[in-house]
Amino acid sequence: MHALAFNCTLSPSPEPSSTELLNSQVLQALAAHDVTGEQIRVVDHDVRPGVLDDMGDGDQWPELRQKVLDADILVFGTPTWMGHMSSVAQRVLERLDNEISLTDDEGRPILAGKVAVTVVVGNEDGAHAITADLDQALTDVGFTIPSQGGVYWNGEAMQSTDYKDLPQTPEKVASTTATLARHAAHLARLLAESPYPPPA
Repeated sequence: MHALAFNCTLSPSPEPSSTELLNSQVLQALAAHDVTGEQIRVVDHDVRPGVLDDMGDGDQWPELRQKVLDADILVFGTPTWMGHMSSVAQRVLERLDNEISLTDDEGRPILAGKVAVTVVVGNEDGAHAITADLDQALTDVGFTIPSQGGVYWNGEAMQSTDYKDLPQTPEKVASTTATLARHAAHLARLLAESPYPPPA
């Protein structure tokens, strides 16, 4: 099993990223279930606006898309900005939209055998709404969301402390991350062993 984590921070490398930290903790938890992983900071790549596999003119989405297709689990991480997911996260969803119309050799949606989980961080409210939006979009394009397949951290409103600034991981975040990883790895293996049935 292999997991791909998208970090949809607005900050290019090498700037510190709270989303990167919590994504990394999810990947570490998945590793305990024999799931390998890698993380990509999307803003470091030239992902063009659009809804096609390749928007041309140097668009780097095709290489990121191939990594999605090669992975068993997608970890979709985003910060919270003004109560919403980042614009980078929204762009990734828009690029994934093209997958809705694509099927495998047996007529199943091309992403139907893959699992997705969500990671949301921010020092303002919005995590529940963002998680709901992500879950809806990811299931629309074919991913399966496991039970308790989201983890988030909200800091105190109107304060400047970020997740990466915490002296240690809050126990609730750690336990939620462990549950997310356990359920995601379990579901990914079930889908690999017993795929969804093709259309009649």
